[in-house]
Amino acid sequence: MRRVPHEVLPPDPFADDPDDPARELAGIGDDELAEPMDAQARAELLADLSDLAVYQALLEPRGVRGIVVDCGECDQPHFHDWHLLRASLEQLLADGRMRPHEPAFDPNPADYVSWDYCRGFADGITTTESAY
Repeated sequence: MRRVPHEVLPPDPFADDPDDPARELAGIGDDELAEPMDAQARAELLADLSDLAVYQALLEPRGVRGIVVDCGECDQPHFHDWHLLRASLEQLLADGRMRPHEPAFDPNPADYVSWDYCRGFADGITTTESAY
């Protein structure tokens, strides 16, 4: 892919506009350092990543595509495919923050389960297998 020199691009139609809709996005790509993660938060995040791998191994073969999380900010369910959630958690571990990402396209809610469901399912499998 070729890079286009900045000089040949059309002018920004929102240049110097105080109502520029992109103004809210100004800090998203910055390389500002987040506050360091404390040892307990790091340990919890590593445990979540470990749990996520178990949940995916148990549930993906059964047709579950990922985890649904109820968002406290927008009061809407957010559907995360396994790989997207893992990538977000790994980015949080590495950078101390998660960058915005595209939501799942037209998700079927029946294909996603809650974190609590995953935990209960894994506990049930573990209990059943240890009984034999």
